[in-house]
Amino acid sequence: MPLFIIPSLSSYSQLTGYFFFPLFSMETLTLFFFFLLVSFLFFLLRTNYRTRWRLHHLPPGNFGLPFLGETLQLISAYKTENPEPFIDDRVSKYGTVFTTHVFGEPTVFSADLETNQFILQNEGRIFESSYPSSISNLLGKHSLLLTKGGFHKRMHSFTMSFANSSIIRDHLLVDIDRLVRLNLESWADRVLLMEEAKKITFELMVKQLMSFDPCKWTEKLMREYMLLIEGFFAIPLPFFSITYRKAIQARREVVEALNLVIAERRRKGQSEERKNDMLAALLDGDGGAGGFSDEEIVDFLLSMLVAGYETTSTIMSLAVKFLTETPQALAQLKEEHDEIRSRKSEGKALDWKDYKSMPFTQCVINETMRVANIISGVFRRTTADVSIKGYTIPKGWKVFASFRAVHLNHNCFKDARSFNPWRWEKTNSGGTELLNMFTPFGGGPRRCPGSELARVQLCVFLHHLLTQFSWVAAEEDKLVFFPTTRTKHRYPIIVRRRESCTSTPS
Repeated sequence: MPLFIIPSLSSYSQLTGYFFFPLFSMETLTLFFFFLLVSFLFFLLRTNYRTRWRLHHLPPGNFGLPFLGETLQLISAYKTENPEPFIDDRVSKYGTVFTTHVFGEPTVFSADLETNQFILQNEGRIFESSYPSSISNLLGKHSLLLTKGGFHKRMHSFTMSFANSSIIRDHLLVDIDRLVRLNLESWADRVLLMEEAKKITFELMVKQLMSFDPCKWTEKLMREYMLLIEGFFAIPLPFFSITYRKAIQARREVVEALNLVIAERRRKGQSEERKNDMLAALLDGDGGAGGFSDEEIVDFLLSMLVAGYETTSTIMSLAVKFLTETPQALAQLKEEHDEIRSRKSEGKALDWKDYKSMPFTQCVINETMRVANIISGVFRRTTADVSIKGYTIPKGWKVFASFRAVHLNHNCFKDARSFNPWRWEKTNSGGTELLNMFTPFGGGPRRCPGSELARVQLCVFLHHLLTQFSWVAAEEDKLVFFPTTRTKHRYPIIVRRRESCTSTPS
């Protein structure tokens, strides 16, 4: 290593005293100057944030490291089975509305029920939907999650009209019942429940959207979808992230497959009987002025598949997990469904009256969604300066309304972090107190339009599982919440068919 000579600091007055000091390498100098630059930028950022706090009277909080903010702390927390301390610690220090810096932007977190309701109800006025670019790039600009203004209202209304109670009762329920039983036919011995649930919900969505029964095409489409979803929370730079690169390629494959289906439907036009699915309604143009473009239809179908596939399958799996760990609830649920089955001839499909005869099932579904929080919350962006709780959030800032923080708040729900489906029994008698604090499907103009459809699918699945099988957990499995809510080992169970029941679809 090169050397240079400097006067000895210990005997600087003696010009004859020298010692040898190694010259810094270029790599060391680069790191040194990089450290100085980062420190300087950090100083500027901290000064800027303090100025903002003083000028705008922002909620209190901590911006963390330069650029990274508190993103690493957030991700680390959600990779465990107990992510609550990330919000709990900050709420205890700053209050239920606090400022942080995550995913590259200063963000105001709300763990407050009233603030969350204010954010949801003012969608389109002083807040607008805003998600990380990794999600928006993969879903497409016309997806229901990302569209705004008049186009979003039109698509949201269209979706609600297609997934309302009468449509589900008269057209969709029979396919839901048939496909659930068809999938359960192959179950034996050890089953990876989360994988099987995903298969069921994906096939249901493909059938309802495009009238495809399970086949090689749907299997390939599902594989590509799984790759696409894995990219939602990856670094949105293909060069740096293999996961994101694979997700982008998967989106291309999915878009190509959907475009072929749309082209074939347009080509056949009136030459064959109209299918009773969502694609047919989209091709008809929703009955409004002008139809939808192929790009709009593709993005819409893609986002609907994601919405119906990932969330519903996770709730299915976690409901079984929580029931397995709560034998009293499992026993009561079995009684409810055995009673329904006893009224029907063997192999007879469920009907709407049966669905409406499952009050405790609805309690189990509510409690599963409350405890698991498949949708932890929603990101929004302010379109004007907003006053909340005596603070001011500047225009253009991100806000995050945390549903999870409210659902697991002991002041809102007694013994909030325990699975207790009986807490919901009073809502079946007209009680609304808990429901007013319960937002698993969001709220306001962006409330999930498929909430009733998801409940029907969950009820049908639980009915056939309970009446056809008994099961035990094959091994202990833990929940993790990043990048999505799931069990660490896909929740393996050992199933045994109940001899008194048959699963042959009628």
